Amino acid sequence: MEKNQYIVALEIGSSKIVGAIAEKTSAGYLSVRHLQEEKHLNSVRYGIVQNVENIKSSINRILKNLEGMVDGRITQVYMGVSGRSLHSSLTEVNRSVGSTEPITKELIDRIIHDATSSPIKNHDTVDIVPRAFYVDKVETPNPVGQFGSSIKIKVNLIVSKPALKLNLNRLMTFGIPVKDYIVTPLAVAEQILSDSDRELGCMLVDMGAETTTVSIYKNKALIFLNTLPLGGRNLTRDVMNGLSILEETAENVKKNINNPLDPSNVSNVVIEGVSAREASNYIAARTGEIIANINQQLADAGVSSDGIQSIVLIGGSAHLGGLQQKLEETIKIKVRMGQNPSTLNILNPDINRLEYIEVFSLLAKAAEQIEQGETCVELNKYVDGPTFDGPIPVQPAAAQQPAEPRTSKPAKPKKTGGRWELLKSKLSRLMSEDEEADDEQ
Repeated sequence: MEKNQYIVALEIGSSKIVGAIAEKTSAGYLSVRHLQEEKHLNSVRYGIVQNVENIKSSINRILKNLEGMVDGRITQVYMGVSGRSLHSSLTEVNRSVGSTEPITKELIDRIIHDATSSPIKNHDTVDIVPRAFYVDKVETPNPVGQFGSSIKIKVNLIVSKPALKLNLNRLMTFGIPVKDYIVTPLAVAEQILSDSDRELGCMLVDMGAETTTVSIYKNKALIFLNTLPLGGRNLTRDVMNGLSILEETAENVKKNINNPLDPSNVSNVVIEGVSAREASNYIAARTGEIIANINQQLADAGVSSDGIQSIVLIGGSAHLGGLQQKLEETIKIKVRMGQNPSTLNILNPDINRLEYIEVFSLLAKAAEQIEQGETCVELNKYVDGPTFDGPIPVQPAAAQQPAEPRTSKPAKPKKTGGRWELLKSKLSRLMSEDEEADDEQ
C-alpha cells in the first residue's frame, strides 16, 4: 500500500507569511486542512525581504506549528517567488536543424535552455516560459515530430533583481531546505484560469499590500508579466498622512467604508473619529492611479483591450469595496473575482478564504511536481508497549534442584539465644556424648 505524500508551501508577502500543508493520496486526491500565518510590518518591502532574521524567526514558528498539527517533522518546503522586480522579458532563439530528422523534445529543451545564455543585466532568471514555436517561419503549437530546416522559439524569461531570490535563500538556514522555488503568479494563473481564459485573452491582477502583479495570457500562452510597486497599503498611508492618524486607524477606516471609490455617495459618518467621506477622497484618488497603471500594462504588452476578454482579480487588497466595479468601468473589460483552485479540497472551513489563494496555488503546483514516493513531512511513528534501544539480554536459567519428598519432620527447638547460646548448647551435647561413652567402657 502506497503512503500518502505531504507537500509544504510557503508564501512571503509584504504584510504576512503563510505556510500550509497538503496531503496527496496515491490516487492523486489533494486536500489541505493545516495552515499557519504570521503578520509582519516593514520586514518585507514590495515583496522583497528586508529583515532576514525577523522573517526567518516567523518561518521557523510557522513550520514548528505545522509540525505539531501533523505530528511529524518537515524535511523540505516549496517556496513562492514574487515581488517588485519580478517581470517577464521576451527573447527569441533561432536554430538551423537537419531537415531529414524530426524535431525532438530534447532539441526543444536544449534550445529553451540556451535562451538563458545571454543573461539580462542586473537580473537573475527565475523561470522560462515558452510563448510560441515556429518551424520554417510557420507558427505551430507543438514542433515535436515535425520536419524543417529552421526552428524559432519565443520565450518569456521570468527575471528579478538578485536580492529577491538571494534573501529567500538566506531564510532557510535552520536545516530545512527549499525543494524548489515556484513563481507565484505563474502558479496562480495555472491553477485558477480556465483554458478559455488563456485562449481568448485574460489579465490576472493580484493586488497585494505593496505590489500589484499583472499577468496577461493570450492564445494559451503567457505574453506579459510585470509587478507594480503599488498596493492596498498605499491607500492606507494616504489616509494616514492626509488626516494625520495612525496607520492602524486608517486601515480600519478603509475597510469599514462601503464603497470608498465613490466619495460623492459615501455617507458622512464618523469612523474612529475620522470622516468617512474625507477618507474616501484619498482612497479613490490613489485607486484611480493604480487602475491607470494596470491599464497601461496592456499597452506595454502590445495588446489592445479588445484582445482581452476578461480580468480575474485576486489578492488581499482586491476586496476593497467597489474595486471590481471601478476596474470594469475604467478598462471596459469584464471583471470577476478569482476562486481557490478546484483541484484542492480545503477541509478546514476556517482557512477556506480567498486571501490564501496564492499558497493554495503553490500547494497544487508542487503536488504536480513532486516525485512519486517523495514527501515533505516525515510522520512520527509510534508502537504499542515499551521500546528498547537494543536486544533484550537473555538471563541464564538457574539449575533446577530435584524436589524432595514431603515428610513430616519433628519441630525444631526454638532458638532463644544468639550465636553464643548456640555454641554453648553444642558443647553441652558433645560433653554429654563423651560421658556416656566413658560409662560404657
